[in-house]
Amino acid sequence: MIYNEMYKIKFYRNCSNGKRPVRDYIYNLDRSQRNKIYKYIGYLRDRGGYLDEPYSRHITSGIRELRVDFSNNHHRILYFCFIGKTIVMIHAFLKKTAKTPRREINIALNRYYEIINHNSELYEEENI
Repeated sequence: MIYNEMYKIKFYRNCSNGKRPVRDYIYNLDRSQRNKIYKYIGYLRDRGGYLDEPYSRHITSGIRELRVDFSNNHHRILYFCFIGKTIVMIHAFLKKTAKTPRREINIALNRYYEIINHNSELYEEENI
């Protein structure tokens, strides 16, 4: 089912240093991997923030992971759905173990709480 109303994709930006970690992670990949990630983010937007496994999986406290595999590279982008039909990308990493590392989940949770408590900024990428 494709959702009629367009969801927005927004990205976390750290207020204190201005860094945009998800964008930086994606931009540091080669073009084919970057394009595949953007394609999956587009699917996520078109499906209203929800994709079935193996493309997405619930992690904790409303946080899900977008799963983009490219050969032996297992990219993970952690996100959550927010009020106003907004999907917020909060953390990205290259998964090297079978289980999602607790450290990566904690980074996402900290950013999630920053956003909820209005201690960080969100922005939109023009490429998506």
